[in-house]
Amino acid sequence: MIEIKNLSRSFGTLRAVDDISFSVSSGSITGFLGPNGAGKTTTMRMMVSYLRPDSGSITIDGKSIYEDPIATSAKIGYLPEHNPLYDEMLVLEILKYVADLRKMSAPSFAQRRAFVVANCGLKQVLTQKIGTLSKGFRQRVGLAMAILHDPDILILDEPTSGLDPNQIIEIRELIRELGREKTVILSSHIMQEVQALCDRVLIINKGKIVVDNDIDKLDDYLNDFQMMHLELEGEAIDFSEFLEYHPELELISAEAGEHNIVLQLRIPSQSDIRHDLARYVAENGWLITSLYTQQKSLEEIFHSLTKEVPASLTMPDPMTATELARDEEEEI
Repeated sequence: MIEIKNLSRSFGTLRAVDDISFSVSSGSITGFLGPNGAGKTTTMRMMVSYLRPDSGSITIDGKSIYEDPIATSAKIGYLPEHNPLYDEMLVLEILKYVADLRKMSAPSFAQRRAFVVANCGLKQVLTQKIGTLSKGFRQRVGLAMAILHDPDILILDEPTSGLDPNQIIEIRELIRELGREKTVILSSHIMQEVQALCDRVLIINKGKIVVDNDIDKLDDYLNDFQMMHLELEGEAIDFSEFLEYHPELELISAEAGEHNIVLQLRIPSQSDIRHDLARYVAENGWLITSLYTQQKSLEEIFHSLTKEVPASLTMPDPMTATELARDEEEEI
């Protein structure tokens, strides 16, 4: 288990991470989300010992990650968003290079190489230079490097970036399998991916954790309104009068056919319009063919909890520009 307590980090006067605490246990996949400049990348870099916090602690199974950084590194696999690779190396060479850095034995490397080649779909490019690979294959090489040493903890920043739909499905299934035994922290801007993979969601905003809950309980954070899908069948359907009677309702969309109409309505959670709606529809001689409330999407929850940050004030993570420049210099 990885545990973070009262973690803070500043860059000059900018408080990037502000006294956050959470823990992640094995056998689960946790989504770690946040808008640009929220402190997400800074937090992940501290979790892999790339940055040191100004205050607070990060422990794995009760031991500080800074007591023995080499031993800590052996337990963590990290896929950064901007994946640093050596373009002149062959794919097979860089896997061997990582294995040597990790001091893996020859039998262990042979076994794990077979696993990552098969599960990351690298067989066809093993003898190809990394500099000639597409973005999707480069991403798969980075994931293979992160899991090669079979770490207990995986920290994955945008793991499916650049992959085609078929590759995305394959990598998601791999992550799902890994998450059954390992501690997986997954960052992604694809909300459908988070919903498909994660058991739990952390949302950081302005350096603070604003959500820490199971993914199926996130509706609790947006309990003021609900979305209703309503489909009516009949002649000359006009729903405007009902909306005038109920000004608390907000019409989101209306798609009218020849003999039907499909409506999306935003309704205050405390409102109960069922009896009035049934009476109104019956009086007009229409038929309700579909009626249900929709579960709030993660996009809606994320937007609602982070939208107070104006776009003009949204900044890139403090280290991003510097690290990008350095990564480019190293690759050149």
